[in-house]
Amino acid sequence: MNACIRAVVRTAVAADVEVLGIRRGYNGLIHNDMSALDRKCVANIMHKGGTIIETSRCPEFKTVEGRAKAIRVLEEAGVTGLILLGGDGTFRGGTLLADECNVGIVGVPTTIDNDVYGTDYTIGFDTAINTALDAIDRIRDTALSLERLFFVEVMGHHTGFIALESGIAGGAEELIIPEAPLSSEELCTKLKVAFNRGKKSAIVVVAEAEQPGYSFKIAQEVKKNIDIDSRVCILGHIQRGGPPTARDRVLASILGSTAVKALLDGESGCMVGEVRNEITYTPLHYTWEKSKGLSPHLEELAGLLSA
Repeated sequence: MNACIRAVVRTAVAADVEVLGIRRGYNGLIHNDMSALDRKCVANIMHKGGTIIETSRCPEFKTVEGRAKAIRVLEEAGVTGLILLGGDGTFRGGTLLADECNVGIVGVPTTIDNDVYGTDYTIGFDTAINTALDAIDRIRDTALSLERLFFVEVMGHHTGFIALESGIAGGAEELIIPEAPLSSEELCTKLKVAFNRGKKSAIVVVAEAEQPGYSFKIAQEVKKNIDIDSRVCILGHIQRGGPPTARDRVLASILGSTAVKALLDGESGCMVGEVRNEITYTPLHYTWEKSKGLSPHLEELAGLLSA
């Protein structure tokens, strides 16, 4: 997010446009927690994880009254364009706001889950999968040394984007993702085949699904059928922090700068994205009304390379 904020500020300043940073997202907008941002404010922030203007949940913004407060703040501050950094929840709120005020609104997809329709990759996803991959590589060393089965749980509430790509890159023996459910019986059968071929260790990458800790249940069920020592490693929020990858920094810079240009060109109610290396503009309501599927090619590849 910081690379994106930097790009927004510097592109806007170059166009002689004043920029205000809203702290803590919609919460800060409702409570008028804003401050001016200039080139100096965004110097030396690209390498930092998280966001210098912070973020938060805001149930009040879901109400008409809450959004009315936000609109009054925007009008009193003389804001004519608003850039939203976020995912599903942020863009749902932005869709409502766009219908209720005269401020131009453009979204930028920033979520490690990569589940936003209208862009191949979201800002933060590449960093998350590389963080997960680093952990998988380290865990494999232990798995090989001690001849163990490891269940590595990664983030992704209802999607398997992180699990799929980190699993392929990490050479996981099996993947468990919401888009392609695998029962414990099927998993045990596949693992038995692999162990009968001579494998002495294995890594199963699991998308957290409904809630963190899902892999403990799977591990318990597998233990009943396979006599091999196993461990569970939940990566959790480690995937959300740390220095962003080069790819994320470049993508964030491109989309942040494009968002400013979109507002200057009169665009509103849309999200900027990148599809097949081309900049795209997607209606904001499509980003959460339409679902984004996994790459069938990667799913097929994962099946071919597993075990």
